Amino acid sequence: MALPDGFSKTASTTAKPAWPVHLLLALTLVVAVASVFVPPRQSQPADAFLLVLAVSASVAILARTLPLQSVLFAAFITALIGGAAHGLSARTGLPFGPLSFGEQSGPQLFNTVPWTVPFIWVVAIFNSRGVVRLLLRPWRKVKNYGILLMALTALLALAFDFALEAFARVKHLWLWQPTKISVTWFGASPLVFLGWAFVSGIILAVVMPYLIRKQPGNPSAPDFAPLILWLGAIALFGINAAQAQAWPAVMADGIFAVVIAVLCWRGAKW
Repeated sequence: MALPDGFSKTASTTAKPAWPVHLLLALTLVVAVASVFVPPRQSQPADAFLLVLAVSASVAILARTLPLQSVLFAAFITALIGGAAHGLSARTGLPFGPLSFGEQSGPQLFNTVPWTVPFIWVVAIFNSRGVVRLLLRPWRKVKNYGILLMALTALLALAFDFALEAFARVKHLWLWQPTKISVTWFGASPLVFLGWAFVSGIILAVVMPYLIRKQPGNPSAPDFAPLILWLGAIALFGINAAQAQAWPAVMADGIFAVVIAVLCWRGAKW
């Protein structure tokens, strides 16, 4: 019988070498720091390279303890559903609301959605899941652990998008068109965030079976790599928001980072 996510036969027999992940993380952080000093309208190559590194690191983290083919399939499904949802929204206004993509977001797939958007979904979903696994360590044996993991992952992916929207506005990645809802967050209406939560839930329902370790045994050691990537993304969003003097976004990003870091620290001690 398969145990909840987070259990493996033994860490020593199932985990692959950690140095490739550490190398990818270090390179991702270096490029992220360098990208801060590039003007927003001239940063497309650096941002694209950074996104590719972040996706590669996200896949490599999971591939240490899961079959690579399962991780790649989950990444493909995540990118497909997330990208299709954004493409549909650009054409019809659903599920996020009407939007138009800027040139900074990169060449479009099928003349509908930039290639960067599906990659963003992989980074958001994979690392939100990893962060939630870390903060839920004290409750990994509860009966409804899987449902709780999915629900909190969708919530954390929503927080990721909340931080992302100001960054997208500063970088001219996309622009949300006005709707009848007057309350917005850097152009994004509440419909955007409801759509993110809904699509995240669909993605997780499909990919979670491929991201579960099926060998019984002891729980693995806490993995901080997803937390590093998640916090690194939030910090990058916050720094770019600060450069544009978008202080509400800076404050929100700071709150997200502190709260998640504290919760994960408490969970990792268990």
